Amino acid sequence: MTQLSDITLLVTHFNRSESLSRLLQTLSNIGLSFTEIIISDGGSNDKHLNEVIRLRDVYNYTLLTTEENKGLGNSINVGQDAAKTNFIVYIQEDFVPKPAFKAALIDGLEIIKSEPKWDLVRFYAFPWAPFPYRKPYKKGFSELIFSLSPFYTNHNKFYVYADHPHIKRKTFPEKFGRYVETLSGDVTEMAMCRSFLKNQGEALYFDRFEDLFEHDNPEDEPGQFRPDYEKRKKFSDIKPLYKLYLKFKVLKETVSYILAK
Repeated sequence: MTQLSDITLLVTHFNRSESLSRLLQTLSNIGLSFTEIIISDGGSNDKHLNEVIRLRDVYNYTLLTTEENKGLGNSINVGQDAAKTNFIVYIQEDFVPKPAFKAALIDGLEIIKSEPKWDLVRFYAFPWAPFPYRKPYKKGFSELIFSLSPFYTNHNKFYVYADHPHIKRKTFPEKFGRYVETLSGDVTEMAMCRSFLKNQGEALYFDRFEDLFEHDNPEDEPGQFRPDYEKRKKFSDIKPLYKLYLKFKVLKETVSYILAK
């Protein structure tokens, strides 16, 4: 078992206790131990909350709860506030770590601890939307490059920040602000994406991210409905329409970024 020092594992949870159990057990199986573990529950129903309370005795974590669902942003905010270490690794409950994550996490933690330049070290992206503009750095990581230049035509360039598994500093809110608290996780994430870019955030990204995690949502604990992904699937078979859709996305996100405070 590798004990990682000065780092909190923060997991946000909502009505997916089997997925949470799987995540925690898998991290233990691959030999990772953290200074502390915080589970921030966003108002789960009694069935799932009772299981999360039972799991607390198994994994010895701090459990933060709320009586009603206030959204992902609230769950992250209260979790960050409660962390006692200088670094936080954030993972949503529906991710399944693979054995290679152990070495990547150790390397990523070493980099962000020793190099103040980096605000975020990312370990995943959706396979259908990898970050498009990168410069190789070291230990399998690349620096993420953002530019408003029209030559950077892929709209995924706006997602330098993402809610996927990552390491950040406890002081992250001091530079980028708190997460927007709304019931839409996509709205919360996009607001932080813009804040990260506006405040000149610097991020690294593990290129072979599919070696590190599986994003798994079983039928009895489904994932969040993502309208953007559904639109992509709808348009992808009609190439002229799909190209127009992607150009619209770049224009829309560019305008939103420029107008953002």
